Amino acid sequence: MRKHFDIVTFDCYGTLIDWESGIFNAFQTGIPGAKLERATLIEAYHQIEPKLETGEYIPYRDVLDRAAALVASRLGLEIPKGDQRFLSASIGSWPPFPDTNPALLRLATTFQLGILSNVDDDLLRYTLRHLKVIFNPIVTAKQVHSYKPAHAHFRQARRRTTPKRLLHAAQSYYHDVVPAKRLEIPVVWVNRKGEKAPRTGPLPDLEVKNLEELADLLGV
Repeated sequence: MRKHFDIVTFDCYGTLIDWESGIFNAFQTGIPGAKLERATLIEAYHQIEPKLETGEYIPYRDVLDRAAALVASRLGLEIPKGDQRFLSASIGSWPPFPDTNPALLRLATTFQLGILSNVDDDLLRYTLRHLKVIFNPIVTAKQVHSYKPAHAHFRQARRRTTPKRLLHAAQSYYHDVVPAKRLEIPVVWVNRKGEKAPRTGPLPDLEVKNLEELADLLGV
């Protein structure tokens, strides 16, 4: 497989970084004493955040904090005064998945690696401290003023990497697999949750359970 590609780009949060644990832990710390059920909180967050990423562009820092306020309101939680930005302030503590760095180090021996992420550049810098490889290109929502599943990230990545051969890898079917397929960019679904693609939706070119499996598949 590896002879077919020069660059592997990744979604960041959900693919490289365990953002669900990061978000849940941030709520536990940011709203002391709150009775939180992880699945309920994460489900609410996943329903709310995409709505904030449509329409006129706003920075991801604001997306995070508006989503936190809306999730808290939905679940009957009260954010302490002065702590309304607890979620965006926590992003630097969100951990990589256990397989992330071992797999990235393997992949970096053969491929150029990149990131296409719905994030602000300054927030991403906090996350990159956890990752043990160099990424190029890095395409953020801040740079293209839009959020996946819009196509701007992918088009920008193509412009920066042509004529090199690009493979994209991501956990989110909605944010990454669908737009990549529409733009005819080869895509690997890192299906960490064991989800099923919609019957009427496009299928990824490859599917793996984690990044170590991707490194195995690409022969590194």
